[in-house]
Amino acid sequence: MDGGCTSAQGDVEKHINLNILLDLRDLLQAAGYEVIVTRDTDTSIHDEGVEGIANQKRSDMDNRLAIFNSVEGAVCLLIHQNQFTDPQYSGAQMFYADTNRRSEALARTLQSQFVTFLQPENHREIKQCGKELFLCYYSENPTVMAECGFLSNPEEAAKLITEDYQRQVAFTLFSGLVQFCAEEKK
Repeated sequence: MDGGCTSAQGDVEKHINLNILLDLRDLLQAAGYEVIVTRDTDTSIHDEGVEGIANQKRSDMDNRLAIFNSVEGAVCLLIHQNQFTDPQYSGAQMFYADTNRRSEALARTLQSQFVTFLQPENHREIKQCGKELFLCYYSENPTVMAECGFLSNPEEAAKLITEDYQRQVAFTLFSGLVQFCAEEKK
């Protein structure tokens, strides 16, 4: 019901996010990780019978948080695309809350992987969020919102809508998650 931001050409964020998620899920499963996703189709997960967009959105978010918190020791990732009024901005950026001490390390690892694999010119800093990013803030597990690029930047949007680049983004997230999990085991 909430498509997120759109590019100047009308490309909708939710479709890009879902494609990246499905590729990432497949990579993680092939590597032997247990993966739980909040959605694998273009649907809301609000409770049945809830009426009104605001109530459905609230129910959807509550249900996502319940999934995030249902597995102790899970690592949670929100996949999104960014947008800004000035089209010059580009590059991935990770957001985390200080409510879980390991979220910052996860954000740093993911940001570093974007620079290493996809965006060597990316100088964006990871950014701490507050309650405005509900899932990051209230998740009991390390959680990061990965803004994988700017749909408001025409050059980046043109890449983000391609299956090839979406697979590259998924692999970048995969490599960051694997690295984070390996460091956590040490």
